[in-house]
Amino acid sequence: MSDGVAVRESGVEDYLGADGTIQLPPGSTLLSNFERNIAELGSTISYRYLDFTRDDDGVAIELSWNQLSTRMRAIGARLQQVTEPGDRVAILAPQGIEYVIGFFAAIQAGNIAVPLFAPELPGHAERLDAVLTDATPSVILTTNSAAESVNTFLRKLPRQRRPRVIAIDAVPDSVGETLTPVELDTDDIAYLQYTSGSTRTPAGVEITHRAACTNVLQMILAGGLDASTRSVSWLPLYHDMGLIMILFPALCGGHITLMSPLAFVRRPRRWIKQLAAESAYGRVFAAAPNFAFELAAQRGRPPAGETWNLSNVAGLLNGSEPVTLSAIEKFNEAFGPHGFPPAAIKPSYGMAEATLSVATIASDALPSMIYLDRAQLAEDRAVPVPPDAPTAVPHVSCGQVISCQWLVIVDPRTGAELPEGEIGEIWLHGDNIGRGYWGRARETEETFHNRLRSRLEQRSHATGTADDSRWLRTGDLGVYLKDNLYVTGRIKDLVIIDGRNHYPQDIEATASESSPAVRSGYVAAFSVAANQLAEAAIADTSERLVIVAERAPGSGRVEHEPVVEAIRAAISRKHALPVADIRLVAAGAIPRTTSGKLARRACQIEYLADTYR
Repeated sequence: MSDGVAVRESGVEDYLGADGTIQLPPGSTLLSNFERNIAELGSTISYRYLDFTRDDDGVAIELSWNQLSTRMRAIGARLQQVTEPGDRVAILAPQGIEYVIGFFAAIQAGNIAVPLFAPELPGHAERLDAVLTDATPSVILTTNSAAESVNTFLRKLPRQRRPRVIAIDAVPDSVGETLTPVELDTDDIAYLQYTSGSTRTPAGVEITHRAACTNVLQMILAGGLDASTRSVSWLPLYHDMGLIMILFPALCGGHITLMSPLAFVRRPRRWIKQLAAESAYGRVFAAAPNFAFELAAQRGRPPAGETWNLSNVAGLLNGSEPVTLSAIEKFNEAFGPHGFPPAAIKPSYGMAEATLSVATIASDALPSMIYLDRAQLAEDRAVPVPPDAPTAVPHVSCGQVISCQWLVIVDPRTGAELPEGEIGEIWLHGDNIGRGYWGRARETEETFHNRLRSRLEQRSHATGTADDSRWLRTGDLGVYLKDNLYVTGRIKDLVIIDGRNHYPQDIEATASESSPAVRSGYVAAFSVAANQLAEAAIADTSERLVIVAERAPGSGRVEHEPVVEAIRAAISRKHALPVADIRLVAAGAIPRTTSGKLARRACQIEYLADTYR
């Protein structure tokens, strides 16, 4: 790769008003700067993919802006031959350059892109089927290498539901000569981002050009980034965090290096090594879920005798799942000697309904943690206690809401804004919020079209919004303390027993720590009605606690009963809760979403179906 990568002189400033706030020019879309990027950066690299299936060091597949334009025109023209404007086009391609081409080409053709995954992704066929049923795409974009698996999967569907399949890499460049320019509007739907499905059936969030452009700019401003900042990402492109990474070059020029999630998981060193390589040319930005930082600290250090310089890593967003300070500390300990800045990791909060990013810590701030009293948490109050208090529960700060977005803590029963220190539902407002759920009018109304019934007279976090503003109910629970946001859990995941709230992640952490035979981080806690338990009284509908825990590697022959009793005793001691049932299961048995989150609701369903015998 050339070290002389050009950067457009004007990037972020094109979208800012005189006061520094985000003001999209009329007609702004994800593609409105493509022609300018091509004219000014034509022969330089836009997107780069490292293929580790052919070589252990990775084979670089590079796409210049000129090549991207040519390939997009070809795929876009082919789509226009077989679709109508507004048709959904699903991308079921492996991670790689073709995925990027297909995503932008679908938008350029006047379609709505639906970023998904190839059927080879294990354990998620049911989700893929549900999403295709919901989105009803007329075309699927894939690659020659994945076409057979895609067609095999589609043959299981009723004939009337089978979309046309087009292999991106099989369409010749010459087809692009027939592309008809489409006038896109800022408030058109650019793509459908399907939720992870951790608490329900996945729903397609309608992400407009306005929402996507705004959120990318919000992230750039929050991170102190610019058009010269490079990115390195292994995140799956069908996930909101992975997808938004490829939107940065589209808006502001520059380029990004991609690799597959599997390449990272097998050898985390590859990601860190590439961060160091890109650091040689300037500031680098990336994002990953919490587990990746711990995994990289364990298995990502440079080999003996190799020198890496990570001093230009400007920011690593840590989000998508609960953030632990221990993972951050291990990462800093592992890579601090290689110049990694201690303030680079940014605990963050986001969600698909907000395009992605909502809150993060300041660009110069260090990650921080407080301890809250468990008994007070059960009463929806956040009361700090010393770290060594027996009821102390750790919580990492997600910082402050990012520019041009509002976040209030609301009593979900009354719609009233709550003061600092009181736990309630997180509600959001801003131009980055999605338009609604595809084809779900009732759910859209309930989730996206809420009104604040009352605001705080002083220090309201809704200041600057109109009284009739619409707010997104996130379903997440959170609290403000000293203007820092702490996310405490999900409303639907709360374990409510005898009228008291218990946070499942807190119980799960206790179970994980109770015995070395329990696989840390692979425990699901949920409640079921007593009459759903074996040999229970039919009339008893009160809730009971159930624990499903995966066995740690190497503990397959360990006696179950002592482990079960250790879990039971630890939860009784720390949470004063009886456990109705504990199941120890094999590694990988607990279902997870496509983004790697625990799918507690799916685990509960499998438990009730007697899957975990």
